Amino acid sequence: MKIFAVGMNYIMHNKELDGALYKPEQPVIFTKPDSALLKDGKPFFLPEELGRIDYEAELVVRICRLGKSIPQRFAHRYYDAVTLGIDFTARELQRKLRDEGKPWELCKGFDGSAAIGEWVDIDKFRDIQMVNFHLDINGKTVQEGCSCDMLFKVDELVEYISRWFTLKTGDLIYTGTPVGVGAVHIDDHLSGWIEDRKVLEFNVK
Repeated sequence: MKIFAVGMNYIMHNKELDGALYKPEQPVIFTKPDSALLKDGKPFFLPEELGRIDYEAELVVRICRLGKSIPQRFAHRYYDAVTLGIDFTARELQRKLRDEGKPWELCKGFDGSAAIGEWVDIDKFRDIQMVNFHLDINGKTVQEGCSCDMLFKVDELVEYISRWFTLKTGDLIYTGTPVGVGAVHIDDHLSGWIEDRKVLEFNVK
């Protein structure tokens, strides 16, 4: 199983991070190891040695068939479910790595950095690009988004990623985070929602 993730895919989040509204020329793709996956409601153990850890709530799609160099018009055939995930990020380390022109794996790929919720069949949605989602921490909504605001749509991402990598059943694509990221702390309780369905719930230890 491969975990792909997309950076800078919501324009207001790009302003939040860099102070400017912009769209990258191409999708910004990075990967996480399978040891990053956090599922089944297990707690997230805060790696305090990495400094500030931010939540980034994202829609995640699940690949359901083998494919390489997939045309965009057929991309919808290659995923079958969606959920909410969290791309935990060591923010201070990320800024340092970006300033030095280095890859993001150290700040994005540590153990437990890819929280994943319960899957919802794609057939439950009229349009994958019209899905609302939000993240609550300690009962308060801290981040909200809609897939309609993605700079690169899901089918574009499937097409682009499959140019470089063979997609296999079970691979995951974290599609990017909207504005509203922030730090998590020990004893926080996180719950994630797609529309009115709770799909993710766990604690920070």
